[in-house]
Amino acid sequence: MSLNIDLHSHSSCSDGLLPPAQVAARAHAQGVDWWSLSDHDETSGLAEAAAAARELGLGFIPGVEISVTFCERTIHVLGLNIDPGQPDLRAGLAGIRSDRFARAGEIAQRLQDCGIAGAYEGALRYVGNPDLIGRVHFARHLLEQGHCKSLQQAFDRYLGDGKRAFVPMRWPSLESAVAWIRAAGGKAVVAHPGRYRYTPQQFDALFDTFKALGGSGLEVVSSAHTPAQCDRYARVAQAYGFQASRGSDFHAPGISRAELGRVPPLPEYLVPVWRDWI
Repeated sequence: MSLNIDLHSHSSCSDGLLPPAQVAARAHAQGVDWWSLSDHDETSGLAEAAAAARELGLGFIPGVEISVTFCERTIHVLGLNIDPGQPDLRAGLAGIRSDRFARAGEIAQRLQDCGIAGAYEGALRYVGNPDLIGRVHFARHLLEQGHCKSLQQAFDRYLGDGKRAFVPMRWPSLESAVAWIRAAGGKAVVAHPGRYRYTPQQFDALFDTFKALGGSGLEVVSSAHTPAQCDRYARVAQAYGFQASRGSDFHAPGISRAELGRVPPLPEYLVPVWRDWI
């Protein structure tokens, strides 16, 4: 019988709503056999997640999702099976969190200029880790206060690229992120490539550069992907010799695109990124 493996999820240590132990319990309840917590730019929840997984008999792979700038756009790189105590990784993630904190203050000021007071304090109500306050936390506050009818509308009106409260951020380079992950003994995986608005030439540059830097895999199956995109990135993985990953990108019940473990299986002809671990 095939295993249900979900290597992409978030907790309240970044922009999810549940504490790590509750994410572990939910993964177990949904029939997941092996699971990874991969919070944004943060590894503080991994010890709790690992302990909860052990108690449940749930296989656990420590992870992180690192924000990167490539071709003037933000993309995400998963680091899977990492050592969270590795000094290079710890220092790199600490730098990102510092920049995130400063950016949040600028977002709050721009919302103030739009006539929306108290946005910073409101966003903090949704944050488990103040160092990782981000746009989604502001979006939840805007939704609660009636300034928009959905999280997507909060981005469309205020927080999305080029909107009134958008504050650009220069993330680390792809080279840096891959280097930190490899130094920590992990595999670097491009997360949900179907979300990135690149031209075909820019995608070629991304995959060529990622492979040259020592990147290992591609998240072929994601809740962010349509069936056609899953097929497309399966072919890309084959063409580049990337291993393939699978993840729900779960953030919270009712607001995530998919429940933990409830995404299609990897095509059998691909080499799974977990082959060496499970």
